[in-house]
Amino acid sequence: MDHKMSRSPWVIHYDGSSCNGCDIEVLASLTPLFDAERFGVVNTGNPKHADIFLVTGSVNAQNLPVVRQIYSQMLEPKCVVACGICACSGGVFRDAYNVIGGVDRAIPVDVYAPGCAIRPETVIDAIVEACGILDQKEAVMRAGGDPLTVGGAATWDGGVELGEDGFVAAAGAGADGAGGAPAEKPAAPAAGDAPAETPVAAKEAE
Repeated sequence: MDHKMSRSPWVIHYDGSSCNGCDIEVLASLTPLFDAERFGVVNTGNPKHADIFLVTGSVNAQNLPVVRQIYSQMLEPKCVVACGICACSGGVFRDAYNVIGGVDRAIPVDVYAPGCAIRPETVIDAIVEACGILDQKEAVMRAGGDPLTVGGAATWDGGVELGEDGFVAAAGAGADGAGGAPAEKPAAPAAGDAPAETPVAAKEAE
């Protein structure tokens, strides 16, 4: 029997921290108007039943563990689709104090589907592309290989880790500000130390 994962992919959708614009479009792709079910796509709420993980919104310190937990509960082979520009890179919120970055700061991403908001046609195209990656991963597994050598996991840098204080402890995003560790807070002055001179005080002293 010629079995293929792509014949009936089940998807699970998680909203990281989006404005809900992309969420509405993801749901629209499953309605009769766009009818993603004609490809055998079924929406499920159980990670253990899902083959494709659709994530909307950026990643922050609070939802990063949740995204990883859902991903870890999914069985191999599995694919991750970043839906919308916020999920791809952080979008307009990229430099916000509470945004770590896109979904690939938390888990490996196989398909990037940009848009603000993402169009239902783009969601369907991304799912179809993910189905092809699912077939590749399944073929690797049947041959006794590791599915993590296919797709986004093969080039993933490991994402970020959170320290005990809940802030980013380490990151592989470089110095562009996305996913990087927050700047260190200035040390509080010791008891009895004179406060640093402000520009105003210095000017008055002149």
